[in-house]
Amino acid sequence: MVLVVVIGVSGSGKTTVGSRLAAKLGWKFYDADNYHPLENKKKMAGGTPLNDEVPYINPDRIPWLCTLHSILRREDSSRQDAILACSALKKMYRHILVNGASAIETEQPEEKPSLKILFVHLDGPIDIIAGRLEKRRGHFMPPELLKSQFDTLEPPSAPENFITVSLEKPLPEIVLEIESAILQGEASVE
Repeated sequence: MVLVVVIGVSGSGKTTVGSRLAAKLGWKFYDADNYHPLENKKKMAGGTPLNDEVPYINPDRIPWLCTLHSILRREDSSRQDAILACSALKKMYRHILVNGASAIETEQPEEKPSLKILFVHLDGPIDIIAGRLEKRRGHFMPPELLKSQFDTLEPPSAPENFITVSLEKPLPEIVLEIESAILQGEASVE
């Protein structure tokens, strides 16, 4: 059983890569954007980044991330392979995806993570991503917020379970690289 979360800034290709990989593997696919509350979508559409300042009083992201953790936990409990496309730009956000609400109380990694997740970081230059966002229609995330996403980004690092994939490669190569990492056991359950 494998859980994969495809992460990166807006326009990096999370939904495209995640849905294509899920279709190829016959796994369930979830897009985190579909779980944002309407208030969050309106805020971002208006050019305002979401707030998650400490202490976590009425944060914009925390309930959303806890909902996503619950989805991943449900799939894990039912032994269902699943892929989630989610920005998860900060280490804390990924910590919440792995451990749920308990992660809010401590920023230290758990001895034994609640969920075993392979984070796939789609990485690439801001100019390429900005070009993609300029062409995208019907999405609530405006191109003007891209710089704030890069400013917020904390690329995955040890002890997180992750791979970094260049988004400059053709889509079939990206999907194959992730599939190979999964098959090589980088995301296997202990």
